[in-house]
Amino acid sequence: MRTRSGAAMTAVLLAAAVSLHAQTPAPTERVSFDEAIQRAIQNNPSSAIAAAGILRAQALLVEARANARPQINGTITTTTLARSVEFQGTTVTPRNAVAASLDFRTPLYAPALWAQRAQAQESTQVAEFSAADTRRQTAFATADAYLIIIARRRVVEANERARDTARAHFDLAHELEQRGRGSRLNELRAQQEVSTDEGLVEVARLALYEAQEALGVLLAADHAVDAGDEPAFVLPGDVQPSPAPAAGATPAAGPVFQGLQMPADLFQRRTDLRLATAQEQLAEHVLRDSSKDYYPSLEAIFQPQTTYPAQFFVPSTTAQFLLQLSVPIFLSGHRRGVRGERQAALNISKANLEAAAIQARSEVRAGQEAVESAQRALASARAADDEAQQVVNIVNISFRAGASTNIEVIDAQRSARDVDTAVAVAEDTLRRARLNLLTAIGRFPQ
Repeated sequence: MRTRSGAAMTAVLLAAAVSLHAQTPAPTERVSFDEAIQRAIQNNPSSAIAAAGILRAQALLVEARANARPQINGTITTTTLARSVEFQGTTVTPRNAVAASLDFRTPLYAPALWAQRAQAQESTQVAEFSAADTRRQTAFATADAYLIIIARRRVVEANERARDTARAHFDLAHELEQRGRGSRLNELRAQQEVSTDEGLVEVARLALYEAQEALGVLLAADHAVDAGDEPAFVLPGDVQPSPAPAAGATPAAGPVFQGLQMPADLFQRRTDLRLATAQEQLAEHVLRDSSKDYYPSLEAIFQPQTTYPAQFFVPSTTAQFLLQLSVPIFLSGHRRGVRGERQAALNISKANLEAAAIQARSEVRAGQEAVESAQRALASARAADDEAQQVVNIVNISFRAGASTNIEVIDAQRSARDVDTAVAVAEDTLRRARLNLLTAIGRFPQ
């Protein structure tokens, strides 16, 4: 009876695990790293918003140019008087009259308008830099989501290996218990370890699926998207490891990073620094043009006009040419306030540029240290993983021979699972460190 009960419990446990596994949907699409970055840049709504910002800046430039170019306006006026005006039986002013005129005008001297046109041109460049920085942020977010999938898949694999090992141990404990060489307690302990590992596998699978959904959102896809390959983040200071390591040595964790100097072209490569520089230059240009608000403007105006019906003292068709000089004399401190506002904007842009430069240099230094530290940590984790697997093998052999207990086997399996997960975490840490350093020096995305 006890044997049949244990077998039935095992069957129920495995059926429940299969049912839980079937509940986790699989992604319908798998993409490479480069494809994911390109699709995110092209399809993500943030890129569309940035493109709209460029269109808006270009539209403002068209408006500024139009204000400094010739303009033509037409006017039609109908006039109805209470009664017509007559003089000695002749209608001097008719009761109903229609007047049509055209207004041709062009600025001959307009420093303020010309300054606004130049500022609009620089604003377009700022919008382009902003769009480039938005694409960088989108690419980085996509790369981060991609790496999360790789790391979580590695955790799933580690938990599945631990579960399979626990199942093998349970089968052995169950077999020994049936032969009378084991105990029900050992079988229950092994069964409990299988149940625990099954739960961890399901949790890891759900976390993996959530990461795949997050990548799908970044790619503007209406479904989960899986990561296809592991990206190789090659740094300028990488040195390829020797192809044949010594016997028993820990496998190398990819290229060895030997450090690099602070890039001299940091301000040209990083889009955020280029954007901050362009914003500072635009603010300085706007402030410098504040003096042009005091300059006069000269405008040429030509106005042909026709009236129907013709009036007695006014010809039916006439025209006039004007030169109109506008001189701002007293505006109650308005221009002084505008200049103060522009000065404040310049001070803010300078502070933002300085802060961005300090942050960028700090990210480069921290990125170098993070890569070197992550490589050392990964080497240690892989060595510990190899040692933990050897412990599991030795304890299993010892348990079969009756030289160790069931508790020692379970402890060795748990330790191996934890170390295997630690390797996955260390690998993810190294990948992220390399990605962060490439981003810090302006080499990602290309």
